[in-house]
Amino acid sequence: VHPNVSQGCQGGCATCSDYNGCLSCKPRLFFVLERIGMKQIGVCLSSCPSGYYGTRYPDINKCAKCKADCDTCFTRNFCTKCKNGFYLYSGKCLEKCPDGLEANNHTMECTSIVHCEASEWSPWSPCTKKGKTCGFKRGNEVRVREIVQHPSARGNPCPATSESRKCIVQRKRCQKEGKGKKNREEKRKKSNKDESKETRQESKGRAARRQNREQRENNNKTQPKKRKAPNKEQNLAPVDTAH
Repeated sequence: VHPNVSQGCQGGCATCSDYNGCLSCKPRLFFVLERIGMKQIGVCLSSCPSGYYGTRYPDINKCAKCKADCDTCFTRNFCTKCKNGFYLYSGKCLEKCPDGLEANNHTMECTSIVHCEASEWSPWSPCTKKGKTCGFKRGNEVRVREIVQHPSARGNPCPATSESRKCIVQRKRCQKEGKGKKNREEKRKKSNKDESKETRQESKGRAARRQNREQRENNNKTQPKKRKAPNKEQNLAPVDTAH
C-alpha cells in the first residue's frame, strides 16, 4: 500500500491512495478489488458485480468471488445462476443433470421430467359412412380424447387422440334431400293457398251478409206498413136455423 493515504477521496471511498485506489468505503458500500493489468485497484460499490457475492462485517463490507462455474451466487457454495455450459441444481452448477431430471436449455436449470397426460375417451359417435347415417349397413364410429398435459423433452410422448372401429346398423333408406325439400315447399305453398282461399271466402260471406242486412233495412224504411184485414167471420150475421 502506498504510504500516502488521503481522506478527501472520490467515488464512495472513505480512505484512499493514489496507487491502490480505495482503501476503505463509506457506510453500506461494498469494497472490492478490481484487477487492471498487473495491479489491483480498490473500488466502493452499492452492490457486488457479477461473479461476486457480498458479506457484511462490523468494520467493512466486502465482495468475494463466486466459484468458477457460477455467474452469480448467494454465498461461495450456493450459486443462483451458472455460466454457459452448466445447469443449476440446488445451488450447484453441473455439466450433467442427475437421474430423473432433465436439462432445461431455456432456464439453464435441471428440472423434473414431465410425462404426457390425456383425458378419458369420449363416448362412441353414431355409426356413419362417408358422412351419412343412412343408406348403408356397415360403417365406422369414432371416439376422441384431449391432451391435458404436454410432455417435457424427455417425457413420455402423447398417445393417439382419436380411435375408430367398424360398426353394423339396420339399413334404412335415405330421403332425397331435393325431393324432400320440394315436397316441403309444395306443402307450404298449398297450405298458404288454402289459408288464402278460406280467408277470401270468409270475407265474401261477411260482405254478402252485410249487404243483405243493409238491403232489408232499406226495404223496411221505404215500404208502408200493411193494415190487418178484418176477420170476415166476425162480421157475418147469425143464421136463424129455426125455419
